[in-house]
Amino acid sequence: MTTARAVVDADACTPAPARAISLDAATTIAGVLKALADPLRLRILSTIATDPRGESCVCDFAALSDVSQPTISHHLKVLKETGLLLSERRGTWVWYRVDPARSGAVTALLDTLAPAAFNDTTPRDEALSSARLRGMDGRVTRLAEELADEHPQLDRHLVTTIVRESYTSLSRTARVTNMLIPITERFSRQRLADMSRDRSAGAPHVLFVCVQNAGRSQLAAALLTQRSGGAVVARSAGSTPAADVHPNVRSLLAQIGGGDLADAAFPKPLTDDAVRAADVVVTMGCGDVCPIIPGVRYEDWAVADPALASEAGVAVIRDDITARVDALLATLTPSR
Repeated sequence: MTTARAVVDADACTPAPARAISLDAATTIAGVLKALADPLRLRILSTIATDPRGESCVCDFAALSDVSQPTISHHLKVLKETGLLLSERRGTWVWYRVDPARSGAVTALLDTLAPAAFNDTTPRDEALSSARLRGMDGRVTRLAEELADEHPQLDRHLVTTIVRESYTSLSRTARVTNMLIPITERFSRQRLADMSRDRSAGAPHVLFVCVQNAGRSQLAAALLTQRSGGAVVARSAGSTPAADVHPNVRSLLAQIGGGDLADAAFPKPLTDDAVRAADVVVTMGCGDVCPIIPGVRYEDWAVADPALASEAGVAVIRDDITARVDALLATLTPSR
């Protein structure tokens, strides 16, 4: 009996010292994981963590989803409450970056749990495209130096930042990378002109904004340029720019201003500088993402999207925009 009892005692379970993390730590980590258990929030976090600028503007997240700007702001608030993000308001925009103290954790999370976003399942053509884009760094640098020389009144670092930001924004939707440099140059020059504009002098500026800058806003800007005879400066931009102008609209642009206008048209991202330089901002279905600048007049036009219309429908949309442009022009140049 004694021997059997000893055997039983030897096989008995002896509790080991507790090695689990503390309840407080587990509660904190669970809260973070719960906040990240949303596809859009993970995409927002990965966008910020991999942005070559080291930070992302709130306007950069519009391309991730069709949800409204307030919804994006809600997701950013949830991420910020986890302690992973820091934010800073500059003018009318808010910029987000990963808290340096949490960067290791964020990198480990994304590299370990989402390898497909970085290496393993990246299509070969996409990887080659990324390599080509990185190879253009020298050309971007030379462009920045040239534009800085042309604008001695502006800080060289600021000009370089504008050029690199422009290149980064346009490359996200670029299909033909060999056109990126000339397009970046056009967009950078426009942004620098917007920054330098004296709103108390010169021709009135009108900015047309739609979602993709591939249809309505491009058409409205072309019509205003044509019908004002150049007396009004018309620009266009998109909250989520497309890769190219829709063929329906490109043909209309060629009719309005000739082939040069159609060839020069390309979707451009909305910038704070463009809004600040405008006397009038006309939105077409994306008013919630446009920053509000004191002294700027805002209008919202309910205009159908020509990309979704038939040939006859496109003609109706063109006539609708033409009538609206004429009414706007009458308020800008009453003596005409």
